[in-house]
Amino acid sequence: MSKSEDPGIPLTEGGMASQPGSPRPRAASRPRSSKGRGRGRASRKGLSVAAFLGFSAALITLILDQATKLYSLFVYDLPVKEPVEFAPFINLIVVWNRGISYGLFQQNSEIGRWGLIIISILAAIGLSFWIRRTTAKLLAVSLGLIVGGAIGNVIDRLAYGAVFDFIQIHIGSWSWYVFNVADAAIVAGVVGLLYDSFVLEGRRAK
Repeated sequence: MSKSEDPGIPLTEGGMASQPGSPRPRAASRPRSSKGRGRGRASRKGLSVAAFLGFSAALITLILDQATKLYSLFVYDLPVKEPVEFAPFINLIVVWNRGISYGLFQQNSEIGRWGLIIISILAAIGLSFWIRRTTAKLLAVSLGLIVGGAIGNVIDRLAYGAVFDFIQIHIGSWSWYVFNVADAAIVAGVVGLLYDSFVLEGRRAK
């Protein structure tokens, strides 16, 4: 006569009895979906908010610079109407700048002109990589202003052989530099870079 099975010992799947005190077999875990990981990689590959602001600043600067130049030259016909008093301290005149911003380092040769073009393009590319990597919003916008201004002046050099400057700030007979929207954006970008480096960078480090 065979002994009956002990009813106090529970059976596991497959008919095998689990010993008292032994860990219960865990249920097979479901494989994780790769969709979540894919979304994570996609978000990391996309532009950060700071980079988006930086490239937007560059694009807006470029559009404003070229729009004001094209309107002044070919629609308003500033070369014929100059000088035009735009405000008590602002005149609109025509100056062809063969140097860098605000008429500095004038270049009268083709070698100098192409040298400035190449340097400006390389600088814009390098600053664009910086925008792509930074997460600081003010830094990215400042870099974008410089990139947009540099590209705007490069377009002038390629199209006209020199940069078209037309905004003159003066007090009485004393005149300051003649500049354009691109030049103003570059100066604003440099100021933003200095503020970020000397003020905000220290705060981020804390």
